[in-house]
Parts: sequence; C-alpha cells; structure tokens
Amino acid sequence: MRPASLREHGRRIAMIPEELDEFLGSERTCRAATSTTDGPHLTALWFVWDGASLWLYSITRSKRWRDLIAEPRVAVLVDTGHEYAELRGVELRGAVEVVGEVPRIGEAQPDLTVPERLFARKYLGSEDMAHDDKHAWLRLTPTKITSWDFRKIGMATDR
Repeated sequence: MRPASLREHGRRIAMIPEELDEFLGSERTCRAATSTTDGPHLTALWFVWDGASLWLYSITRSKRWRDLIAEPRVAVLVDTGHEYAELRGVELRGAVEVVGEVPRIGEAQPDLTVPERLFARKYLGSEDMAHDDKHAWLRLTPTKITSWDFRKIGMATDR
C-alpha cells in the first residue's frame, strides 16, 4: 500500500471529471496495450471519448484486433507534454466490446451515432462518418481510470 503522502499527492494532481473530458476530447492519439501469448503488444490509434466510454476505431485485420477478440482486457494511455511540469495523461483499463458490424460498412446502429459523429468532427472535419470496410468499433467502458496533470504540482505545493 502506498504511503498516505503519495496517495494525497496523487489525488492533488488527478484530473477532475471536467478536465478529464476536455483532455480526452482534445487529444488525438492513444496507445492501446493488449495481451498476447508473446507478451504485451502496444499500438497507437485514434479514439473518441463520449464522457463514459473510450471508442477505438481499429483495423479489423490487425494484430491488435485479433488480440482484443481473444483477450478483451486492455490498458489505454493518452498522454502529452514535453517538459516535466507539462506532463498530463490518462490511463484507462477494462475490457472492450465490439459494437456494430465487423467490418463497419455503415448499417444503422444507434449505439454508434454519438461516437461516429464525434470521430467525424475530430478527425475528418465533417458531420458524416466515412466507412471503409476495413475498420470496426471497440467500446471500452473503463473499470479503472488513473489521471495526472503535473501542471498542478506547483498549485499543490502552494496549499
């Protein structure tokens, strides 16, 4: 168990829900760690956050896709910053589930209305999602979220 001082420090630099939503809504690339028989496999991909779930738009013929179908537990990292005092990030853990057809060709799917609108705006500059018959959606509703914003370190020591 971590000493109380470390737990308190962690709480001070953690993002509040509004900060978490803003951060995950603005960052563009995440890294997803999957489990394989050869050990961890780490890949980068685009994502959207709807306030409750992280949506991964993955190529269905990728090793990542095969890994997640075989073992849906995943850890996803979104982070940014160059200097130590600028570092921010979020780690999300849980199991993914496939939503919609595989591969996605655009059939009506109410559960995908929000993530596809968010994705189209964020990455395509459009209101309409383009489907390429190569990708499909994975939804991660995290069971654990850990966040940090080192920009708060100065504020935390001023208290």
